[in-house]
Amino acid sequence: MAPPPPSVPRASDPAADRALLQQVALGSAAAMREVYARCGSKAFAVTLRLLPSRADAEEVLQETFLDVWRRAREFDPARGGLETWVATIARTRAIDRLRSMGTAARVVEGATHEPPPVSAEPPAPDEASAQGQNRQRVLAALKQLPREQREVVELAYFEGLSQREIAERTGDPLGTVKTRARLALEKLGDLLRELAPGE
Repeated sequence: MAPPPPSVPRASDPAADRALLQQVALGSAAAMREVYARCGSKAFAVTLRLLPSRADAEEVLQETFLDVWRRAREFDPARGGLETWVATIARTRAIDRLRSMGTAARVVEGATHEPPPVSAEPPAPDEASAQGQNRQRVLAALKQLPREQREVVELAYFEGLSQREIAERTGDPLGTVKTRARLALEKLGDLLRELAPGE
C-alpha cells in the first residue's frame, strides 16, 4: 500500500462516519477508498513517527487498513471520530510491531552473546540451567527460519555485522537485508513464544 497523498482535514460527522463504516462492513470498495483518502495521511504520519523505517511504516499502514476493513462494524462514533479511530488502530499496530521486533532482538542478543570472562563468578546452578535452556530455544528457533533470514541474524548477532556490512558481504540490496532482519525477528518472537517452557 502506497503512502497516501496529504488529505485536507475536515470536521468529523458522526452519522456520516457511521454510515461510511457500515458500507465498508458490507464490503464496499468505494467506501474503503474514501476512508483511506480521509484517514491515510494521518495514519501514515503516526506509523512513520513510531517505527524505525519507512518500509515498516508502510507495512503497518497496510495492516491498519486491513484492520479497518475487518473491524468496520466495531466503529462507535460516540468514542471519537473516524480519523481518531483509524489513527488509534495505526498507533496500536505500530507499537505491537515495535514490541515484536524489540522482544525478539533482546532474546536473541541475550542468548547468543559471548560468554562472560573466566574471572567472572560462575552463575548459580539454576541460572546456568535457565541460560542453557534459553540458548537451546534460540538455536532451535533459528533452525526453523528460512536460510536467507537465518543468515542475516547469524551475521548480525554472531559476527556483529551492521545491516550495511551484511549487504556488502552477501551482495544483497540493503533494503532486502533490512526486510529479512525484520521478518526474522518477528518470526523468532513467535517461535520463541511457542517453544517457551510450560506454554
